[in-house]
Amino acid sequence: MRVQTQAGRGDAFHLAVKVLVYVSFYFAAVYVLGRLLYWLGGYLVGITATGLLAAALSNSLCLRIYVQRGIAAIGLQGDKAALVNLGFGCLGGMGAAALVLTGPLLLHTATLERDPGSPASISSFFFVSVLLLFGSAGEELLFRGFGFQVLLRDVGSWTTILPVGVIFAVLHAGNPSSNWLGLANTAGFGILFGYAFLRSHDIWLPIGLHFGWNFTLPLFGVNVSGLTMRLTGFTMRWSAGTLWSGGEYGPEASIPATAVLLVLFVYLWKAPIRRQPSALLDPPASDVTCVPGHPFSPSS
Repeated sequence: MRVQTQAGRGDAFHLAVKVLVYVSFYFAAVYVLGRLLYWLGGYLVGITATGLLAAALSNSLCLRIYVQRGIAAIGLQGDKAALVNLGFGCLGGMGAAALVLTGPLLLHTATLERDPGSPASISSFFFVSVLLLFGSAGEELLFRGFGFQVLLRDVGSWTTILPVGVIFAVLHAGNPSSNWLGLANTAGFGILFGYAFLRSHDIWLPIGLHFGWNFTLPLFGVNVSGLTMRLTGFTMRWSAGTLWSGGEYGPEASIPATAVLLVLFVYLWKAPIRRQPSALLDPPASDVTCVPGHPFSPSS
């Protein structure tokens, strides 16, 4: 990985320091908040709240130190364009998950059955939905926040998006029942979310995609990255093999999820995403991803 030619070694060193400070702030916040929030809310609440708060804190501190701006500067604007991008994100994530799961139901390779062990309730539905939203937002703030954006600006688009997508998958390797296909698809989603940020220059679009996918899977009673979260009191019973169902990891470890990733990339390319002004990004004119009319251009 090489920083732009006009940037000297000193600039590369300062870039590395910024990313290291960002990551250090995150892990320091996790260390301080983790046990307290686990004690207050239990495992699921603790891990979700810790991730979100630590990501928000690390972004806020770095923005104050380096650009003297608030957290909205990383792409958390509260305007109409942000709402549009969030909507397109949710629509894409929910539609992709539904596409993966309705096909097997129509082909009778899976059935939707009541799960007596997990009866539905309004309170549990709301609780799990909020956890999924906070979890998605926390991961996107961390992976598409300050550190990602300064790398995107100074190193380049795909030389940032691809390795960060791989790191996103590696950090899911400890999830229950993870396997090679699940991690490969998770890396694909990480790259997709990075491209979503490239298209919009805000974090609302990747948050919407991430939440839309994670929210829809439990509606059908399937696992999310190896985690079981029941929302409706139903579960899917599969007669197809694990390459098609994803097994205990969930549909993210399936061949249909691999195929739908390509559909989502096309969706993001064609959707009328609202490009937001960015306080951190000034993409170089030589970057092919910013050439008008290019298939992967944010302005396409």
